Amino acid sequence: MSLCRPGPYARLATLVAAVLLVAACSKEAPPPPRPAPEVGVLTIEPQTIPYTPSFVAQTESSRQVNIVARVSGFLDSIAYSEGDLVKQGQLMFKLDPKPFLAQLNAAKGELQAQQARLDTAEVTYQRVKPLADQDALPQMDLDRAKGERDAARAAVFSAQAKVEEATLNLGYATITSPVTGVASRSLQRQGAYVNALADSANLTYVAALDPIWVNFSISQNQMAHFQELAEKKLVVAPKDDNFDVEIILPNGTPFAKRGQIGFADPSFSPDTGSFMVRAVIPNPKQELRPGMFVTARLLGAVRPDAIVVPQLAVQQGSNGHAVYVVNASGVAEVRPVIVGDYVGDKDIVIRTGLAKGDRLIVDGVMRVVPGQPVRVAATASDAKKK
Repeated sequence: MSLCRPGPYARLATLVAAVLLVAACSKEAPPPPRPAPEVGVLTIEPQTIPYTPSFVAQTESSRQVNIVARVSGFLDSIAYSEGDLVKQGQLMFKLDPKPFLAQLNAAKGELQAQQARLDTAEVTYQRVKPLADQDALPQMDLDRAKGERDAARAAVFSAQAKVEEATLNLGYATITSPVTGVASRSLQRQGAYVNALADSANLTYVAALDPIWVNFSISQNQMAHFQELAEKKLVVAPKDDNFDVEIILPNGTPFAKRGQIGFADPSFSPDTGSFMVRAVIPNPKQELRPGMFVTARLLGAVRPDAIVVPQLAVQQGSNGHAVYVVNASGVAEVRPVIVGDYVGDKDIVIRTGLAKGDRLIVDGVMRVVPGQPVRVAATASDAKKK
């Protein structure tokens, strides 16, 4: 064997070293550690906020009066503009007055005739009485004279009643508005015959608009929920339950005037499981009309020590609602919570699960990994400004 040629063991060692060198060169370096995500937090601070339950409501005239003809006759004229505001006492319809005037004149003539009869009977009685007292005439003549006088008095009384009735009928031929409000369309046309005992007697209606009523219903569940909150001191009602009522119009804007609750049904409806509440709302410009659907909000109650957070900070899963908080070590934790009512358009009340001083993650939630550190990039005041 030549000393200059490498042996088999030397070649094997060289080959192994080369393989190890190639393997070492091809192995990738481990990735750098992932940086903690940057999040914005809100430091929880309980506060007193309004408690304003809302209800779907509908407006109603505070005094809607049907205009009905009390006497029969031909409709001479329609003296109002349909759909316009009419004042109390304003002329609306007029029936042909001539038949009623004739009846009145006939009643007056009958009254005069009966009055003349009474005068004669009274004179006769006054003449017979002293003679009967002196036994110059039989008592029967006195009784007859007295009876005729009393009958004449009754006839005059009846004739006077007929005059009053005819006067009323003549007055009923002129139909005025009993209230100030908006008048509906006329159900009869000029020249039509109006029968006081038939459907044609219905002429129109007038709806008073100021004030206007707003009706809404409170269900058993809503009432029980409010009572539960009140018993736990989570909600404080105004003194004597004197709620103000605010109306939200269909376009989302509040109505200019607020009102008060004027009536609450004492019993629940067996059909709907709710009871009706009526609010009285000033409506001087007649902006609210009967039949409108609006939202009624009860103002005056408050939630003391309420925890309010942005809705976007609350996650909903199969097990309920949860939020992310940053603990004292700077690590993100999942915190189960029970939510309450909404506050405005962006916030929500947290009933349980959060306490004063907790740092709630409100920005960068999608970058958070539970149990991993996070880097707080916003203070509580900064988060509130957002």
